[in-house]
This record gives sequence, C-alpha cells and structure tokens, in this order.
Amino acid sequence: MDNLWKKYAENRAPLEQFCDGYKDFLSTCKTERECIKYAIKRAEQAGYKSLATLMEQGGKLKAGDKVYAVNMNKTIVLVVIGKQPIEQGLNIVGAHIDSPRIDLKATPIYESTGFCLFDTHYYGGIKKYQWTALPLALHGVVIKKDGSNIELSIGEEPSDTVFGISDLLPHLDRKPESKLKDVAGEDLNVLVGTIEDGKAEKEKIKSNILNILKEKGIEADDFFSAEIEMVPAGRARDFGLDRSMVMGYGQDDRVCAYTALMAALEIEKPERTTMCLLVDKEEIGSVGATGMASQYFENVLAEIMNLAGQYSELALRRAMTRSMMLSSDVTAAVDPNNLAPFNVTTDAHFGMGLSFNKYNGSGGKSGSNDANPEFIGKLRAIMDEAGVQYQATEMGKVDEGGGGTIAYLMAKYGMDVIDAGVPVLNMHAPWEITSKADIYEAYRGYKAFYASKK
Repeated sequence: MDNLWKKYAENRAPLEQFCDGYKDFLSTCKTERECIKYAIKRAEQAGYKSLATLMEQGGKLKAGDKVYAVNMNKTIVLVVIGKQPIEQGLNIVGAHIDSPRIDLKATPIYESTGFCLFDTHYYGGIKKYQWTALPLALHGVVIKKDGSNIELSIGEEPSDTVFGISDLLPHLDRKPESKLKDVAGEDLNVLVGTIEDGKAEKEKIKSNILNILKEKGIEADDFFSAEIEMVPAGRARDFGLDRSMVMGYGQDDRVCAYTALMAALEIEKPERTTMCLLVDKEEIGSVGATGMASQYFENVLAEIMNLAGQYSELALRRAMTRSMMLSSDVTAAVDPNNLAPFNVTTDAHFGMGLSFNKYNGSGGKSGSNDANPEFIGKLRAIMDEAGVQYQATEMGKVDEGGGGTIAYLMAKYGMDVIDAGVPVLNMHAPWEITSKADIYEAYRGYKAFYASKK
C-alpha cells in the first residue's frame, strides 16, 4: 500500500482547503456545546430543517428531505430521507464530540497561599502531568436562575488572559514517586489571580476575583448551574516542516466528527436514509442523557419515521436491525518515539488512509464489537469503488492495547457496526497530531459510505 501523499502529490489543493476548514473548526469548537452550535449553523446552510420545528408545525417528511435534532445542546442527529423505506435500514456514521479536559467543580473558587484558584475535576482518561505548565483557556456557559445564560470563552484571542496549573521545578521533584509519573487529581487546581480587594476583610484575593466575575454578571452561586471547561489555549496549526500534519486540541474524536459532518452536508437524495450522529460522554462511558447509552437515537428515529408516515414499532425495530454503521472514532497511530506497545505490522500508520478496526476491546477482545466479515466485505467494495484508501488495523499489542467506542452500543440493535477513523499521535494529550492525508481520506470514505445503496 502506498503512502497517501503519493496519491495527492500532483493536486494537494482540495486536501489543504478541507484541512484549513478543519483547523478553524478545532480552534473554535473546544466544547460539546460549541460543536453543536457549529453543526446547526452548517446544517441549516446546507438545507437541513429542525425536527422540533417540523413536529410543532405538523410537517411531513419525504425522500430527499433533510432534518436535524438536538439533545440538550450536546448531541445532534442529522438525517437525509432516502428513496427506500426507512425500515430497510440506514447508513449511519457516528462520532463523539466530547474530549478529555479539566472541568470546574460546582463550587470552584477558593483562596490559598496568596492565590485565588479554581478547584477542578478532570474529565476522561488523561495523563494528568501533561496538563500542567501550559496555557489554558476557559470555555463554557453559566445558566442563571431566571434561565438566561452567559457564554464564556477566555484565552483564545492574542489579547486575552490565559490560565494554567502550576508544576514543581525539577530541583524539588527528585523523589522516585515524581509527579512526572503521577499527579493527584485534587492537585489540578487552576491559578486565577493574586490581586487583593482592598475593601474585603478576609479572602481578599478571592473577593477581587468575585468582583471581576460580577462585572460579567456571574455570582459565586452561579457556578452550581454552570458548565465550564479548561482546555488548551490556542489555535490548531500545521505540524511539520512539510505541513503534512495537524496539531490541535480535541482531535479525539472531533477529527471524525468534522469529517462525518462535512460528508453528511453534501448528501443529496440518497437511496438509503443517512444519519450523521454526533454524541457526548464517550470519554466517560457514553452514559447519561446525552451519551450513546441513552434512548435518544431510537426516539429521534421513531419521530422521523412518524413524520415520514412510516412508523410502527415493528418498522422501527427493522430499521435499526437492518442499518449499518461506521463508529467513526480515532485509533492510535504507531509512534516512532514509543514503539514498544505497538505491533508495527498490524497497527495504524500515518498517511495510509482511513483506519478500520475490526475489533477493539482489550486482551482477549474483551468488551469489543467484532464486526462481521460479510459487512467488511461490503465495506471493502464501497471503498474500492470510490477510490478510498484504507487500512485494516488494531490498537496496540494484544495484551497492551485496547479501548472503547460507541460501536457496541449500536450493535445491540443487531445492526452491522465497525470502528472506522483517523490514526492519532498524542491521543488524550492536550495537543494531538493527525495526518492531513488521513483526515481527507476519512471524509471521502464517510461520503462513499453514506451514498451506498445496499
């Protein structure tokens, strides 16, 4: 198999243009809510209509119609009605838009040793030491008691202030149990300020920070009904002298979310109904009302079938069973600086195309969705016909690798599912790296899958 750059050597412009849009997306969409906002805007520009509005107005759906539904501002479903009855099944591409980060606690503000700090609780699987001594930005929303909201994004503009978590100098960090090996979650406290409020009698620095927040309309108690995330500050950028890669925060799994979304926006009058599914909470087990373990997927599908005049409980069950899905999640790319846990002959490589993981899990395939070979044969034909380059991969050596995606949660309906995504270096670190060629090939692969007639 050739490196993809050989394929794009003579015409790199479409690939670069696509990745420029991707870098803008990564740079502005650092929370789930920001991703949903972006997706709604792009969907409406592409002719998608709100499912909620159609339901209120008693509207109907027919072949070729485009509709989207949003759940709690953290999950979105985009559907294009196909020519075939929906009960014949859907072509689904599903990704997650949550990423590892540092969340503020419900009562985060405190003062200690001449500093005001935010108390935090990290989200998802991280190497905690990687989140110290780097600039962080504050993103989120504060919901007031009257239902109004205040959106926050501080640290992204060149003129903005930034935040951070302090680290210990090496001169005082020479013990065997060095923080390089472990940082306690309770030690990931964000530095906020050092200036005192001259009018306050106690906790003067905290009082000054509260005064600054009050100018933004935020009281201390409002943090209880807020959702505020600390994320790496700064834009996604080209990586490498040859500019062949992208470095940015949140590429697990927004690289697959963006490519799946962009492909979905270009689908017109498909044979089979298509669905782009962007969900929350994968990094903590897909739990909760906005995670894939909820019933939102089948509820939305039932509503869409009803508006299309095709609903019955049996038709809904048939639709789910007869669907096929790409669980579009990233995989680990072979790392030249850390080869030990990889099997270089079976794991994913940069620049070799869309990565298909037939099974994931860990050890003896524990917790994996092991895709059926009949489905994989069909996928091979789809990709080959569209000229999409792909690689058959695993994630690490048998007893060292493994991981989870939303695949098994969709497979429970009896549909065919396989993991298909982009290889990533530095996965779950503040700054992750991907190959532009793999990004573009994933977009092309998802587009070919949506358009499949069988």
